[in-house]
Amino acid sequence: MRSIWKGAISFGLVTIPVKLYSATEQKDVTFHQVHREDGGRIRYKRVCTLDGEEIPYADIAKGYELPTGEMVVLTDEDFEDLPLSTSRRIDVLQFAPAEQIDPIYFAKSYFLEPDAQGAKPYVLLRNALESSGQVAVVKVALRQRESLATLRVRDGVFVLETMLWPDEIRRPDFAFLEEDVEVRPQELKMAESLITTMESDFDPAEYHDTYREALQKVIEAKVAGKEVIVPPEEEEARPAVDLMAALRASVEAAKREREGEPAKPKRAAGKAKDEEKAAPKRKPRKSA
Repeated sequence: MRSIWKGAISFGLVTIPVKLYSATEQKDVTFHQVHREDGGRIRYKRVCTLDGEEIPYADIAKGYELPTGEMVVLTDEDFEDLPLSTSRRIDVLQFAPAEQIDPIYFAKSYFLEPDAQGAKPYVLLRNALESSGQVAVVKVALRQRESLATLRVRDGVFVLETMLWPDEIRRPDFAFLEEDVEVRPQELKMAESLITTMESDFDPAEYHDTYREALQKVIEAKVAGKEVIVPPEEEEARPAVDLMAALRASVEAAKREREGEPAKPKRAAGKAKDEEKAAPKRKPRKSA
């Protein structure tokens, strides 16, 4: 694993330097969008919807659309004075029973590893937190976003779990909640009996992503049957056309047509410029 952030747990007067690692990874089978005929990759360009021009990344800003359709454009300078902590601290705010925090708040999990000089205070806080049966509620800034989070212990390591803010949790506004749905006692007893018969200890190793495994077999079968496409190498971008050379060649061609000479076929701008230099100058015609 590679650390993605370095900082410190701030707990009263104690500072514990730590490294942050992603605790999870998704095992999806990833695909590219390709041309069905030759397997060539499909590329997308950043094009302005107003003038149709391709926009370089350096000229792209963030825009906030108003309900009226108007756009508020924000630049890097607008973000500089915002109160986002850059101290790289995990500030412990309080300790609370784990059961008081609804799992719906949890967003992403990370492992915390102590730096060499922080191993002792790390183990001290870990052991104290584990014996208390509580979790630490903290605040941390990651990826330009400040989040609430919890610190808990798993397999002897601190796990930082970022949380959503309360106003980010949607309210389930469903019509059936207002209805008076009657459940008979015998129906409830039967449902409880079914739950009891299916009750067992949870072992995540018993479950597999059967769709991903089947998809991987389809890919492996195509590879074994040599049903693969080797797309040709992409051509390098050609140099931009020399506009002045192209215009000059066009003018010369127009002059020749006007003077009765057949127009020469069009050539690349670069070649037109070279030929212009190499071509002998015509002598002016004598007047009658």
